[in-house]
Amino acid sequence: MKLFVLIIFCLSAYTVMAQRECLSQQYYEQELRANPALAKKLAELDAAARQLKETATSGTTGISSGTPVIVIPVVVHILYNSPSLNIGDAQVQSQIDVLNRDYRRLNTDTVSTPLVFRQRAADCYIEFKLAKVDPRGRATSGIVRKSTGIQFFGLDDRIKSSAVGGDDAWDADRYLNIWVGSLAGNLLGYSSVVGCTKDKDGVVIAYRAFGTSGTASAPYDKGRTVTHEIGHWLGLRHIWGDQYCGNDYIDDTPPQQTSSYGCPQGTITSCGNNPSGNMYMNYMDLTYDACTNLFTIGQREKMRSLFAEGAPRNALLYSDACTATPIEGPAEASLPEQENEDAVKVFPNPATKQVTISVNDQNLSGKYITLYNRMGQPVGKTLIAKNVSVFNVQHLPQGMYFARVEGQTKAYKVLKVAD
Repeated sequence: MKLFVLIIFCLSAYTVMAQRECLSQQYYEQELRANPALAKKLAELDAAARQLKETATSGTTGISSGTPVIVIPVVVHILYNSPSLNIGDAQVQSQIDVLNRDYRRLNTDTVSTPLVFRQRAADCYIEFKLAKVDPRGRATSGIVRKSTGIQFFGLDDRIKSSAVGGDDAWDADRYLNIWVGSLAGNLLGYSSVVGCTKDKDGVVIAYRAFGTSGTASAPYDKGRTVTHEIGHWLGLRHIWGDQYCGNDYIDDTPPQQTSSYGCPQGTITSCGNNPSGNMYMNYMDLTYDACTNLFTIGQREKMRSLFAEGAPRNALLYSDACTATPIEGPAEASLPEQENEDAVKVFPNPATKQVTISVNDQNLSGKYITLYNRMGQPVGKTLIAKNVSVFNVQHLPQGMYFARVEGQTKAYKVLKVAD
């Protein structure tokens, strides 16, 4: 009898350990307590997404002909406390490949999507690329590796701060930050809240659930944890709405009683969702990697709505992190200390007609400031006079530009918008 009880206990423990644990909702609630204004911001995003959905054309392959592909530059911060966890470039690339298949509906397991849901499945027209230039314009692989004395990271965002054993975020207006490290307990990952401060913006992933090789461990070795968490980063909720028969505010995902685990089979009904049943193969459920395979049209519209003019992810459309020509200089590991950010101030930013650059350093008087476009081409040059310089940007196309002071390495971002 004791042996039987022991076997049952061990099997139950294995089941618990094998379940995916995404704490993005718990993290959201934690952040909301610290900043209640986030709730209003998220409600506005939901409204904007619903409006976009009403004007979109339904279909399984795209919104309409000529739909622009959104390319998101990625930087992967690898925090390792032993050499075995310093994951290789190939494993990182395997994760990027998974994202590009999943978000373009090019994954081979689309054949597993039930017939009842195939007309709702969507190509999201979103792609991901490792960054080619770092925040100061130097060449980069898009991968940052850092040894840490921290054994396990949790929801306290230490992994995002160099001061406490993590690694600082790169500019969230130019990069999607992905932190990979050892996470406590069963935690596989979590996402920042849309609209949070830039130093927290991005997703955190356990090394055992990242990519398809190396440290990736079954049943989370197909890269779908990152697909799931980036869904949160792009505004999606869990499919069951994080409460009993809850609401994820997406019209074409059926109501569902709670999260799914393992690899469900057949039609499972709950919350009156006959005849289709639960959409447990949706990336925003907690099903094993091998058994998730779709985003819906409604989820696509919600994610893409975040890139509309004035929306939280719009600046990424103008990022040059994958296209700029790297400036000459020392390698990433030996870059000089960053200049004092208070030494140069740019305002207004975003700008419509002109940009004023204030230089709080007498030694820079008489030097030039050059304004560059996303391709690294100079589009304006002016002399620092009385520590203030003005650029006329009214004639320039909308987009991201960068100002650099003669003799300095740091570039200052300037966003030109319509009047």
